[in-house]
Amino acid sequence: MNKPVVAIVGRENVGKSTLFNRIVGSREAIVQDNPGVTRDRLYRDTGWLDQEFTLIDTGGIKFTCENSLITGLVREQAALAIEEAQAIIFVVDRHNLTPDDEDVAEMLRKSGKPVLLAVNKVDDFDTDPDIYDFYRLGLGDPVPVSATHGKNIGDLLDALLPLLPTALMAKDEGDRVALVLIGRPNVGKSSVANRLLGQNRVIVSAAPGTTRDAIDTLLIRDNREYVIIDTAGMRKKGRINEPTEYYSMQRALHAIDRADVAVLVLDASAGVEEQDQRIAGYAHEAGKGLLLLVNKWDLPEKDDKSMKRFENDLSQAFSFAPYYLSLFVSAKTGQRLDKILPLVEFITEQASRRVTTSQLNEVLREATQLNPPAAIKGRRLKVLYGAQVGVKPPKIVLFVNDPELVHFSYARYLENKLREAFGFAGTPISIIWRKREKPEQ
Repeated sequence: MNKPVVAIVGRENVGKSTLFNRIVGSREAIVQDNPGVTRDRLYRDTGWLDQEFTLIDTGGIKFTCENSLITGLVREQAALAIEEAQAIIFVVDRHNLTPDDEDVAEMLRKSGKPVLLAVNKVDDFDTDPDIYDFYRLGLGDPVPVSATHGKNIGDLLDALLPLLPTALMAKDEGDRVALVLIGRPNVGKSSVANRLLGQNRVIVSAAPGTTRDAIDTLLIRDNREYVIIDTAGMRKKGRINEPTEYYSMQRALHAIDRADVAVLVLDASAGVEEQDQRIAGYAHEAGKGLLLLVNKWDLPEKDDKSMKRFENDLSQAFSFAPYYLSLFVSAKTGQRLDKILPLVEFITEQASRRVTTSQLNEVLREATQLNPPAAIKGRRLKVLYGAQVGVKPPKIVLFVNDPELVHFSYARYLENKLREAFGFAGTPISIIWRKREKPEQ
C-alpha cells in the first residue's frame, strides 16, 4: 500500500522530535534541549489502529531574528515536507505562543493541507486554560499533549485519522533496493543524493556535519524503486564530543544494517584516509555490498595515469574487502553519476545470486584438486562438500573434516575460486566452516 504522509512541523524546540519518537515508538529522531538539532526531514512508517502512514520529522522553522544559510535551508526542507504531506501536525509550546508560531500557521493555511494543532508540554489536562490562547492561530481545536510523558497521544492520533486519505496501491516494498551513502563529513554525500534525486532533498552546505539524521527517500527510476539513505558524516570516535554527534553516528550504523548496498563516498582531493577504511569496515562486517564512490574527481590535477594510481591506492587501503566496485564521479558536474544506480542494481543482483549444490561442489572439487590444502602438524584439511544456505550476502556452508585445519590463506583461495566461477562482484561472501558429524552406528 502507498501510505499517506504526515508531516510534523513547528518552530524550534517545541518538542517535534519527541512527539515523532513517541508516535513511531522508538528513539528514531535525535532529541536534545538545544534548538535546531533536527535539520533535515526524517521519515518513518508507523500507524494507529488499522491505519498505516509515513511520519516526517522536520527542522524547526524560524522566520525572525536570524537569517543564516542553515536557517533558510531548514525552512525550505520544512516547506518541501508540507508540500509532500497529505496532513500536518503543527506543534506549539503551551508555555509560549510566538510570532514564529503565527508565521508558521499562516504558511500552513496557505498550503491548503488539513492541519491538526498539537499544544505540547501540557501539565494539567483538566484545568489548564492556556491552550485556548491557540485558537487565535485559526487552525481549529487545539489538542493538548505531553510528548515527553506520552499523555493524550492516543487522542491526538484519533483526531489525525479523519484527515488522512485512503491509501493507494503501490509496489511491494520487497522489490525496492536500499542504498546507504556513508563517509566522513563533507565528502559530498548529500550532494550526491540530491543529484540522484533531482531535487534539494537534503541540506547541503560547505560546513561539515550539516546532515544529522539518516534520511530515507524513495526514488523511482525506469520503473525500479530505490530507497536512498543519506547519513551523517562519521568522525573518529575520539572526535565525537557532543551527544548529538554520537546519536548521528548510531543512526548511520543502523542505516547500514537496513541497506542492501553501502556506497562509501570518498574525497578525491583528500585521498584515502584511515577513517575511510574504518567506515568501509562497518559495511563489510554487516555483510553489505560495497561501492566506493570517489567524489570530487573534478578537483585534482590529473594526467593519463591519475585514475590508475588512485585505483592502486584503493586496492591497498581496502584489501580487506577486495570484492568492492569503484566509480570516479563529481557531484558538482554530474560526471558519471548516471552509472551509480546501475552499479547498485548489479551489486544487489550479485548479492542475491544462488548457485546449485552440484555447481558449487564441482567448483570446490576442481579447486582442491588443483591446489590441495597443506598439511598442518601431519593432518590435512578435507573439503567434503558445500551448500549455499542464504543470500545478501551469499552464505555458503562448507563441511570439512576439521575446521581448525582451515588456514586463512586457503580460505581466501577458495573464496577467489568461487568468485571466478560465480561472480559475486561487489558483495562479501559468508563462508561457514562446519565439521561433518559421523553418523551414529
